[in-house]
Amino acid sequence: MTAPNGRPEEPARHDTVAAVVRQWQTVHPGLDTGPMEIIGRVNRCAALLQQAEDAPLRRAGLSRPEFDLLGALRRTGHELTPGELARETFSSGAAVTKRLKQLTERGLVERRGDTRDRRVAHVRLTEAGRDLVDGILPEQLAYETAVLSVLTPEARDELAGRLGELLGRLEGSLGVLRA
Repeated sequence: MTAPNGRPEEPARHDTVAAVVRQWQTVHPGLDTGPMEIIGRVNRCAALLQQAEDAPLRRAGLSRPEFDLLGALRRTGHELTPGELARETFSSGAAVTKRLKQLTERGLVERRGDTRDRRVAHVRLTEAGRDLVDGILPEQLAYETAVLSVLTPEARDELAGRLGELLGRLEGSLGVLRA
């Protein structure tokens, strides 16, 4: 059977985006809602995952963006400038500065000035920061595995591949998308 958007009809979906799509199809029956079905679901999943607020991180007193900064320092294995951290974590410079101040006050990172350019700072993990990341990462990954356990391993692999493909193409054409 064919849906109003001209695509083959799929089994009925019962998520919030499906309800929104049905409403739009009633108002504009000829409109292709395919992009909304994908982007709406990606956005809704992201919002729900953010609401869940990463229980292991919360117990450690960290936000996801703070953990991302600590993780970037740990996985790269060397000092980074605030600008490099902003690029690594897809954050604004102002947000990185604020987070670094908080993490420095907690003794998880330390800054040192550049010997050649006093305007440049270098950030590194302290031993306490490294221990925190190394201790919480297995627990965080176990939490994320539990969140994704509603999918079969094959579905997770397929979803990771498809999202990776989409992300790679979006990152490659970001300049075009902003225009």
